Amino acid sequence: MTDFENEDVRRGGFVIGGPGVLLRLEALAALAGLAAWYQAASANWLLFAVLFLVPDLSMLGYLAGRRIGAACYNAAHSYVGPIALIAAAQVDARLLPFGLIWATHVAFDRALGYGLKYGTAFGDTHLGQTGKRKAAARVAAA
Repeated sequence: MTDFENEDVRRGGFVIGGPGVLLRLEALAALAGLAAWYQAASANWLLFAVLFLVPDLSMLGYLAGRRIGAACYNAAHSYVGPIALIAAAQVDARLLPFGLIWATHVAFDRALGYGLKYGTAFGDTHLGQTGKRKAAARVAAA
C-alpha cells in the first residue's frame, strides 16, 4: 500500500454526503440503462445470470495480500474493461453480451455503495467504508 493511500484513508478520503448519493444514483441509472441495452440486444438472460457474479472472483486476489487484492478487485470493478469489450463488439458482435454483463455488475456494485478499493483494508473504498469498518467508524463517531 502506498503512503498516498494511507493518507487518503486517514483523512477520510471517501466521497461523502450529497456527492456520494449522486454517485450511487448515477450507478443505478447506469444499471437500468445497461439492463435495457442487454434486453434490446436480445441477449440470453441465462447467460446473464450465470456470469453476473464472475467479476467477484477477483476478490481471490486478497489471498495474496491487501495491495494485490485491491489491484485485482479494482481491475475487475472499473468500467475500463467492460467498455473495451463493448467497443470490441463493433468488430465481433458476440462480445457485446459479455461487456454488458460486466458493466452491469460494476454498476450494481456501485449502486450498493461498493467502490474501488484502497490497499489499506477490504472495507476501505472510494465510496466510503463498508462492512465492519463502516460499523466501527459509526461507533467511533458516536
